[in-house]
Parts: sequence; structure tokens; C-alpha cells
Amino acid sequence: MSADVCRLDQIDREGGVAALVDGEAVAVFRTHDDAVYALSNYDPFSNASVLSRGIVGTRTLDDEEVPFVASPMHKQAFDLRTGRCLDDAATAVATYDVRVAGGVVTIGAKREPDRLG
Repeated sequence: MSADVCRLDQIDREGGVAALVDGEAVAVFRTHDDAVYALSNYDPFSNASVLSRGIVGTRTLDDEEVPFVASPMHKQAFDLRTGRCLDDAATAVATYDVRVAGGVVTIGAKREPDRLG
């Protein structure tokens, strides 16, 4: 599976957009340094498809800058690289492979989250 979803310049820096990919709501994010990540748009804490409207930022954990999105509903932060919730390690959302070529953002395979809890 792969689907072109938008042009990179259509995603604000430190912002997100929602896309429907193979019938699933995907949240696509662009960080301040133009890295692009994709997660499930579904927030497991509010049971709503809202993550694309969350606040994008970084959090320092173990001397590492972790890019995250904070849900607009209850503010739980999800690591953009892994989908793991930074506030509840037993919770995670699916991630998607992302490629940017010629300024076009393409979403690839879905990766289900690893469960710790």
C-alpha cells in the first residue's frame, strides 16, 4: 500500500493534516526541521479522530529530543517516531511509513504499536 496524500508545503511546520488512506484516518505531521511522520489519527484516550489537530513539539527524554504530538483533547503526548504515549507507556497508536519525494508526501505501510502493558 502507498498513497500520495499532499504536498509537503501544504503541511504547516509544527502542524498536522488528516488523510484517508485505505479507509483509515491518518494524521500526517511536519516538524520544525521538516521531518514528516504519520500516526493513526485516533486518540485512544478520547475515542476520537483528532490527533492531526494536536500540538507538535519536542520533549527531552534521557538527553534525547523526542518529537511528539499532544492530543487536543486530553493533552497526552505521542512520540511521532514510534506512536508510544509519553505519558502512559502502556498506550500507543499505529504509525505509518512516510516518504517525501519531489515535494509530495506518500504514506506507506501501517505498523501496529508494540504493547508494553
